[in-house]
Amino acid sequence: MKRKLIAIGLIMCWFALIGQFVLLILNRQAGIPETIIRFFSFFTILTNIMVALYFTMSYINSKKNPLNLFISDGALTALTTFILIVGLVYQVSLRHIWNPTGLQFVVDELLHTVIPIYLLIYWFRYSNKNDLETKSVLYWLLYPMVYITFIFSRGYISGYYPYPFLNIPEIGIQSALFNIGIILGVSILIMISLIITGNFRKNLIKK
Repeated sequence: MKRKLIAIGLIMCWFALIGQFVLLILNRQAGIPETIIRFFSFFTILTNIMVALYFTMSYINSKKNPLNLFISDGALTALTTFILIVGLVYQVSLRHIWNPTGLQFVVDELLHTVIPIYLLIYWFRYSNKNDLETKSVLYWLLYPMVYITFIFSRGYISGYYPYPFLNIPEIGIQSALFNIGIILGVSILIMISLIITGNFRKNLIKK
């Protein structure tokens, strides 16, 4: 059953990512190189890629692969946290600003709603003690920090910011930093909640 769920997650993630990439290229508002850079500038895309790699590496189950980072200790809990942040931020801040249709609607719902819920259910069912090591999980907070550094640096140079709540020229540096602080704070709370919940469930099962 677990392997089937991994396969479903793998297919779903890559379908959504490839679909979004194709749609972005077809509807691009800049040259192809710039459009590709913008594609990889979205936290949603990067996080879904990592989830896709988690399912892919779990399915392959190869011990000698540099991409095994995505199935290392703490990775499942960390990725569950970040994909839940993707879903929460979209529902709260972004859903109301546009109304996608057709394939874009399908891809959008997969990336922002279906996959976050799917990974949460998968985490609840299959996370183990290695996925709940606090130090290993918190280590993954480097990811959003590196992401923010990249977005602000590139935004300063190119003038492009992937999200309105990070757009410094529009909302100011203080508002952007405040938004980041809120998101990081919620991320830490979710991480801690998952670790506590996971350990509680594990101890409950032992009893």
